[in-house]
Formats: sequence, structure tokens, C-alpha cells
Amino acid sequence: MYYGSYLHLDKILDSQYPVSYEAPNEPAHDEMLFIVIHQAYELWFKQILFEMDYITGVFGQETINDNSEDLNLVRHRLRRITKILELLNQQVHILDTMTPLDFLEFRNLLTPSSGFQSKQFRLIEARLGLSLESRHQKDYYKRTNEGGFTKPDYEHITNTESSNTILQLVNNWLERMPFFDSAYWESEQNIAYGDAAQHPFWSQYRTIYAAGLTEREQNKIHDFDYIFLEAVLESHSPEQLAMLRSNFSPSALRAALFIMLYRDFPVFQTSYQILDSLIEIDHLMSNWRHNHLIMVRRMIGMRVGTGNTSGAGYLEGALNKHYVYRDISGLSTFLIERKRLPKLPEALIRHLGFHQ
Repeated sequence: MYYGSYLHLDKILDSQYPVSYEAPNEPAHDEMLFIVIHQAYELWFKQILFEMDYITGVFGQETINDNSEDLNLVRHRLRRITKILELLNQQVHILDTMTPLDFLEFRNLLTPSSGFQSKQFRLIEARLGLSLESRHQKDYYKRTNEGGFTKPDYEHITNTESSNTILQLVNNWLERMPFFDSAYWESEQNIAYGDAAQHPFWSQYRTIYAAGLTEREQNKIHDFDYIFLEAVLESHSPEQLAMLRSNFSPSALRAALFIMLYRDFPVFQTSYQILDSLIEIDHLMSNWRHNHLIMVRRMIGMRVGTGNTSGAGYLEGALNKHYVYRDISGLSTFLIERKRLPKLPEALIRHLGFHQ
């Protein structure tokens, strides 16, 4: 085995072909940097998708053994994705060493290609759970004309969008959390809790949460009732309800909030870190879009993008709209202080701690 042959460096290092160096064009020095940066992006996108293969494999199981290595490795893979995204955000600053005039030397040669056509980036967004309906200018994504995707790439993205996403699989995993079962709460009331609002934990938690709201926050209790207890809010307009509507089911959000509240219990440590990593990935993806927006504004101002998008205008719309795990990060709205947390039944505490 030889270093160069193992890494196939002959293929990698011979894959940069600046168009400006082809006759009759005039060579543009910074085009090489432009190519290398984007090829590096695509290699890291490939690694992110590789890590996602493992994550979806674990969450796709009908049951997950908490005593196995599965969830811990999911946490580790998600952490690796966050580190890659941190690196990609830093990589933008290298591209910033190219000035707008340097870019103009070869920009027109790129038309109608565009970063929009990165299939791997679209696959990452789709696998995280960004649906077509949630996208900014959604009709723009479904096209195979000039500036759009090739037909094979279009079909690959479409097939991925129709498969189970990490968001859907995490939702199913949260819904299976057993700690609201009546067996753990028999000391409170010996009944089955078909309605979450009647459950002793949520009934008590709602009271504590409402008591801690300031005068200006009083309406938050209605948001709580709608999001977690599925209460119909006649006082809210359809627009307000649409803002509160979640990609996660109410039972999944109840489980996620419970994990955040009682994350100090050993059994919830890994689960909490998984949820926290998903929030961090969402934030880093947003940071990447923001850095890209700033870079585009610096390079071309408000000109049309090479792929016939609205350029910076399109990127700004995507930045504001393309959040996947906003519902999980928004759970902090409904937290209370540790010292005010409801005391859990002894039967449940035994299952949440080290000692059975």
C-alpha cells in the first residue's frame, strides 16, 4: 500500500480544471481557489451523508436498546457532523481572500452553473427533515431547465425527500418514551391517562409554568396548551396557529421537554445530547447560509446569481425560513427552574437512575 494510491491522489489532484485557462479566455488566478474550496465542501458533504446513514439506520429500528452502544454512537456521529459544519463555516473566510474584482474575472464563465445545484447539500437538508413545502420559493427547487438540476439528480433528491427523514425518525423515537405510562404513576392515580392534560405530571407542570409567567407572558400558557396538550385555541387566528404548529407530534414534544427538564438523570444524558446536537446542527446550517449571504453580497451586490436566482435576495429568504429543528430549540420557552420541577414518583426515579 502506498499513500498516494490509497487516497487516489492522482484522481483528486488532477480534478481541477479552471475554465479561464482554456483558450481563448484569459487566465484568472483565483478560479483555482474557487474550485478547490467547492470541491472540499463536497467532500465534507459526502462525509456528513455517510454519518447520516448510520444515524438513520439506528433510529429506523423498531426498538432501540438503551443498554447498547447505538444511541451513544448516534450522539458521537451527530457531534462529528457539528464539527464538520464548524469547519465549513470557517472555510468561507478563505474564500473571502478573493476580491469582487478577482471573481469578476471568471464569473461569467460559470453561467448557468450555481451552488444551488449541489445535490449533496440538498440531500443533507432533505435528510435532516427540510420538506419541499417549507422551502423558500419552493417551486424553484423542482426544475430541470437551465440553472436547475440534471434529471438523475432531480430524481435522487425527490426520492430522498419521500423517504423517512431524521426528523421523522427522531419523532417516532421520542413518541416511544415509556416514562408517562400509568405503571410509573400509580401512586398518584390508578388510572390510564389517555388525555395528556389529565396526566398528573402535565397537570402539575402546567400549574407551575403558568404561575411563573410574568404579566406580559400570560398568553404563553395558551401556546403551551396548544403545543403540548392539543387544546383548541379559539382566541388564536389561523396565522398564529400556523406559527405554533410543529413538525413534531405533541407526544414527541412532551417527551423532548421531559428529557430537557430531567437531563441530570443518567438515563437521559445521551438523549439530551442528541437533541442538543440537532439544535446545534440547525444553528450551524443557519450560520453557513448567513456567511454565504454576506459573501455573495460582497462579491456581486444585488446582481442575479449565475444560476438565475435572485442572488442575495434568494439566500436571505432561505436563511430566514430553512430551519428544521426550530420546534426543539423553542422548547426553552417552556422550561422552569430546576428547584420548581415536580417531584417524580419513586417507581419512576428507580428507572431513571443507576439503581434499579
